[in-house]
Amino acid sequence: MTLTEKDILNARILVVDDQPVNVNLLTEMLASAGYTQVFSTLDPTVVCRMHRETPFDLILLDLQLPGMDGFQVMEGLKANSTDSYLPVLVITAQPGHKLRALQAGAKDFVSKPFDLVEVKARIHNLIETRLLYGQLKLQNLELERQVQHRTAELQESEARYRALTELATDWYWEQDPSGNFTKVSGPVLEMLGLRVAALDGETPMSLGEGWNEEGRRALQKRIESRMPFIDFLLERSRPDGSRQTFRVSGTPMFNNLCDLIGYRGIGVEVRS
Repeated sequence: MTLTEKDILNARILVVDDQPVNVNLLTEMLASAGYTQVFSTLDPTVVCRMHRETPFDLILLDLQLPGMDGFQVMEGLKANSTDSYLPVLVITAQPGHKLRALQAGAKDFVSKPFDLVEVKARIHNLIETRLLYGQLKLQNLELERQVQHRTAELQESEARYRALTELATDWYWEQDPSGNFTKVSGPVLEMLGLRVAALDGETPMSLGEGWNEEGRRALQKRIESRMPFIDFLLERSRPDGSRQTFRVSGTPMFNNLCDLIGYRGIGVEVRS
C-alpha cells in the first residue's frame, strides 16, 4: 500500500489550546496547507473522549492549559487507547518542558511563538509517520491472519493424512525430538524392542518375542540417526514356527525453521 499526499492531507487533526488566537492561527495555517479534516477545542477535558470516539492522526497539544494540563491529557490518552502510538505534537513556551513532554510520550514539539514553516514541516512528517505506522499495523494483522489460516489448513491436512495412514497400514507411530513416542498404533514398540509406558498411563508394554534382532537393530539405528527409510523388511517368528514379514517406512519431521520436531513411520504386513 502506497501513502500519497492526499492521504496525508485527509488526516484527522485536533488542535488543543485555551487561547482562541492560537487555535485560529493553527487551524487557518492547516487549512491553507490543504488539510481537510481539522478540528479544535479550548477544553482539554474532552480530548480523550474525542480521540476515543474517532481517533485523530495528530493532536496539536498545548501544555499550559487550565484545569487539566497537557501532561495529564497525554496520560489520559495513553490510559484509554489500545494503540501504542501516541500521535501528539506538543506546543510549549517553556523550554524546560520539552524533554519531559517527550518522556511522557509526545512524538515532537514546537515552541511558542510559532515558526509556521517549521510547524508545517513537523506536522507533515508526524502525520506521514503516523499513517505509515497504521499501514504497517494493518499489514501485520493481515499477515497474522494468513499465518493462522495456513496453520489451520496444515493441521487439517495433517489430520487427514493421519487418518488415511492409519486406515491403510497395520501400524503407525510418532516420536518427539527426544525419541519419546507420542502416538502409537500396532506392534511398533515390540518391533523396536522398546519398553515404554503406555500413552494412556497404563501398564508398561512388554517386549515382543521372535523378531529378527539384526534387522531390528538396523532399523533402530536409522531412526536414531534421523535417516528416512522406505520398505525396510522386518521378520519375526511366531510361537507355532511360522514367520511374519513386515514392510516399514519412516521419515523425520521438521518445522518451517528446519528444526527436528519428531519422527513418524508406518508399517504393513507382507502377506503371501
